[in-house]
Amino acid sequence: MLQDPFALKNSKFLTIPLWEKMNCQLQVGFTVRNEGYSSIPFESFNLGLHVGDRDTDVGKNRELLVEVLHSTLEDMVVGEQIHQGEIAKVSNVHRGAGAKSLDSAIKGVDGLYTSEKDVLLTSLYADCVPLYFFAPTSGLIGLAHAGWKGTVSPIGPNMIDIWNNEKNVAVEDIHVAIGPSISGSCYEVDSNVITHVDTLCEARGLPLPYQTVSNGKYLLDLKELNKQLLLNKGVLEKNILVSQYCTVKNNNLFFSHRKEKGKTGRMMSFIRVRAK
Repeated sequence: MLQDPFALKNSKFLTIPLWEKMNCQLQVGFTVRNEGYSSIPFESFNLGLHVGDRDTDVGKNRELLVEVLHSTLEDMVVGEQIHQGEIAKVSNVHRGAGAKSLDSAIKGVDGLYTSEKDVLLTSLYADCVPLYFFAPTSGLIGLAHAGWKGTVSPIGPNMIDIWNNEKNVAVEDIHVAIGPSISGSCYEVDSNVITHVDTLCEARGLPLPYQTVSNGKYLLDLKELNKQLLLNKGVLEKNILVSQYCTVKNNNLFFSHRKEKGKTGRMMSFIRVRAK
């Protein structure tokens, strides 16, 4: 495997070294499943409050993460994640949303962005595609949770449109990273999913990102579909990083909802720009 843009920094998470070189105040990464508190042994470093683990153990794991980042739970922001395409602008007033309870998460959104310093944007995963957004010139950062429903919504292009139209960020200045997720060779879907993918690809003139396995069964490459959607919006190919890590194939590092039949924990994507 070619060197992945996501590199294991310590026992808790991978980072994006190229982005951190672009801005030394940037903290960006994706957690792994190793070493943590859990009432369910295989969940280990589970960061999700909605998977049957004890809230106290999830809280301890989140505390471990923010401690390594020299941050606090009061800086963390989490969206509700309903597998759609809505995105919320986050400011200092949202700090702590979703950090300690599901009820306090920002409602109805799968994407977050901010220009505020020290706000820790986060999102949760166990196969879906984590999208990271960074505009070095303007200082904007963002995250988007892209399962198949979010991808076809389409949440990636939605973030680009917001930054371009509302924040006047040139698309050429936007960098996107597509993080560890289920790979195309492991993600079998039915014709209902493919109907939505076909409609989207036909409307935008995109190549079809799937292979037919049998009648009504397909292998869908969500990473590639998200990449094609971003290219279609004008994001430069040189500004798109794609991780080759697969949550199924690299199950020793990552939780996988598909491989573990729904009984598993959640990784967390995160990004923030420190004030100092």
